[in-house]
Amino acid sequence: MAFDPPGAADRRNPIARLGLILDAVIFRHTLFSLPFAVMAVLLETSGRPPLFKSALILIAAVSGRNAANALNRVIDAGIDAKNPRTRERHIPQGLLSKKSLLLAALVFIIILVAAAALLNPLCVFLLPLAGFLIGGYSYSKRFTWLCHYWLGTACACSVMGSFIGLSGHFALRYFVLAGTHALWVAGFDILYALPDIEFDRKQGLYSIPGCFGAPLARMFALVSHLGTIAGLFLVPFFWKLSVYYWPAAVCAAGLLITEHLIALGKTERHIRVASYSINEILPLILLAGIALGIYIE
Repeated sequence: MAFDPPGAADRRNPIARLGLILDAVIFRHTLFSLPFAVMAVLLETSGRPPLFKSALILIAAVSGRNAANALNRVIDAGIDAKNPRTRERHIPQGLLSKKSLLLAALVFIIILVAAAALLNPLCVFLLPLAGFLIGGYSYSKRFTWLCHYWLGTACACSVMGSFIGLSGHFALRYFVLAGTHALWVAGFDILYALPDIEFDRKQGLYSIPGCFGAPLARMFALVSHLGTIAGLFLVPFFWKLSVYYWPAAVCAAGLLITEHLIALGKTERHIRVASYSINEILPLILLAGIALGIYIE
């Protein structure tokens, strides 16, 4: 007698299937990148964002992020199936097929391209570069320990794209917030990789923890987040913000330091709290600080 895998009945329901896809790409973690895209819009428009352009920017940011995650799940399916920490993801469990997630990625990419086309020609011109960064991340861990910084740079595309979507050109100040975002993501991704040291080494995967060991990996992560803090403190020198921004910046710096102290606990729960729970809160605090710094003199 043949048995369906767990959740097979639910997969036949289109709504349930969509829920599985959104769960597979961890749609709720859009909170990691979307607030930074909103920050870019608020900073560049001095708090007076054009509604249509802003909507297109947010649609592009959400679509790009989720296309990247869908592709990552497909590309890393074999690795995820071997790793005890990830073997319960949707493809290894048989809850979703690679075809389903590839189709989801295609839909997200089409939305991203359409939004970019409606913004300006430079956004369209830069799409291949963004695609290389987003699609290439999943392969980067197969050949370089800089994969964490590759991920950070790919995520920062949403910030840079927000600025360029508004202005249609590059400016030096854009790299301040984009670089801050990239270092922030790279730092917590290094911490997230700490439990996989032995697995990465056995599988021949490149990660900073796997290549250099836990103590040096923690140092890489700390230096990255010190760079993040420096970037947060530089923001008011490139955009006009009142003193009401500073409490949020200081709070974010404190959260980053707390993150590293929690990660010293070494258990998977400690790492999960440090890598995810704290970093879901941090961008919302920064967004609130930038909003206060713009709207309250």
